[in-house]
Amino acid sequence: MASDSSFDVVSKVDSQEVSNALHQAQKEIQQRYDFKGVGAEIDFSGEKILLKANSEERVKAVLDVFQSKLVKRNISLKSLDAGEPYASGKEYRIEASIKEGIAQDVAKKINKLIRDEGPKGVKSVIQGDELRVSSKSRDDLQSIIALLKDFEEADLQFINYR
Repeated sequence: MASDSSFDVVSKVDSQEVSNALHQAQKEIQQRYDFKGVGAEIDFSGEKILLKANSEERVKAVLDVFQSKLVKRNISLKSLDAGEPYASGKEYRIEASIKEGIAQDVAKKINKLIRDEGPKGVKSVIQGDELRVSSKSRDDLQSIIALLKDFEEADLQFINYR
């Protein structure tokens, strides 16, 4: 008979694309006239991305340059977790990081959304930092994908559709 169809909901970011966007932003900051003499720079150390400049407005402009490079490389800004500017000595800094995987509280919200607004025969299970959605009807799964495309809190991808 008909077995269950399923797909996985994940939140992954291509780290090579992030690295490329970071290098492009670094080059642009070095070349742009409005960043000359303001100590503007972007550093990447493992998990954290550190943006620096000598004023709050300039460091926000550095963040804007980085965000534009991410968008050009098809990386959703939902994956970028940037903090607020803070003073550190004579410079201002913003610490940012790239979010990978679906956090537990976000997975629970997705689960609740599927239960409340999705078709009745659909089951969803949290598996670590991803979610498996299954149903007997492929049409129900398509409607769940359409429902989750509008989810605001995380950048979601749908894989292993079978």
